[in-house]
Amino acid sequence: MRCVGLDFGTTNSAIGVSEGGAVRLARFAHATGWSDTFRSILYFHPDARDAHGRYVPTGGPRAIDRYLEAEGKGRLIQSLKSYLADRGFQATSIFGRTHSLVDLLALLLADLRARAEEELGPLGARIVVGRPVHFAHADGSDDEAFALERLRAALGKVGFTDVVFEHEPVAAAYFYEKQLAQDELVLIADFGGGTSDFTLIDVGPSRAKRDDPRSAILGTDGVGVAGDALDAKVLHYVVAPRLGLGSTYRAMFGRELEVPVWIYAKLRRWHHLSFLKTKKNTDLLEEIASQSNEPEKIRSLIHVLDHDLGYHLYRAVERAKIALSSKEETRFVFSDPPLDVQAAITRAELEGWIAEETTAMAECVDRLLASTGIPASSVDQVFMTGGTSFVPAVRRIFDERFGAEKIRAGGEMISVATGLALRAQEL
Repeated sequence: MRCVGLDFGTTNSAIGVSEGGAVRLARFAHATGWSDTFRSILYFHPDARDAHGRYVPTGGPRAIDRYLEAEGKGRLIQSLKSYLADRGFQATSIFGRTHSLVDLLALLLADLRARAEEELGPLGARIVVGRPVHFAHADGSDDEAFALERLRAALGKVGFTDVVFEHEPVAAAYFYEKQLAQDELVLIADFGGGTSDFTLIDVGPSRAKRDDPRSAILGTDGVGVAGDALDAKVLHYVVAPRLGLGSTYRAMFGRELEVPVWIYAKLRRWHHLSFLKTKKNTDLLEEIASQSNEPEKIRSLIHVLDHDLGYHLYRAVERAKIALSSKEETRFVFSDPPLDVQAAITRAELEGWIAEETTAMAECVDRLLASTGIPASSVDQVFMTGGTSFVPAVRRIFDERFGAEKIRAGGEMISVATGLALRAQEL
């Protein structure tokens, strides 16, 4: 029996099929090779339309390829998952046409499914889909249910009509368990783009022999901060001041005002930059630039918006963050004239910037231990997965509580999808 698991992520997605206990992941072609992950991104080119005049977007790694080929023309849409519980985001306009969030999700999932079926064959109607313990922006169970309803609707639009949701860290536990010959009490720490999720679970040969294998799950918890939030702090402290954050301008009646902070709040999420690119906002920035005490910085911000440079900016941020995982200091470099940002960043500076986020993660882990009544000393191993698990300040949370000798890692980009396909075999 073919069982399908989908890890639909804020930043990257992956999909796999299990048959007879072995899992095969879909691989996705792009300009420089193949990837086990599908970038959770849509690219709309103004000239890409079907026979009815509707825009036809490209998803995944091919979206980035086409965006780069088009030299910034068009619209990039990313991190749709982070809006699922946000009741304030119902739709957005792309080239003058309104697209609901569910419609955008369906367009992305349709491309993902089509590319996956080229590798794996027909996927059918039944699928086990990962979900965070708590969705970003969710404030209670009603918002959680609302997020799942919207995701289920989008999945239904692309032919997945029999959907089972599973917590992402539970899926990662299934991946980890395949490596074991003995029973263990494990803390799973799964770090995505938008959420960090934790599960305490008994894994190993005995779990599958239980009448109800899910009884092995002792507790779960999560928090709506992860990789995207860490990236945003780098951009806020290193790039935003070069784009006018903190600058002033002369407003009506000669008043001296600071450039509106809400502009830079949008800048903290690169996928929000496309929402800033409206005529109303452009006119506002042009007016501010004409009266600014630092007009070149505002012109640089306008340049970023006009040329859709958000993706490129965050790639530079990501490179700096990765470098600081192994080095004490690195240099942030981004140049697209007139914007030229070069700055030394130390690991200590980064850890200061992200202290709020790492504290939230640590408090979540402590809350999980307290709610289950399980002391850290009773945990046999900690399995960390997801790109943010490489950040030293994040890893230190677990070193301090459980001991560095208990830390395990692996499958950073594919553990959840693999585990979901394995989990599907039990349903």
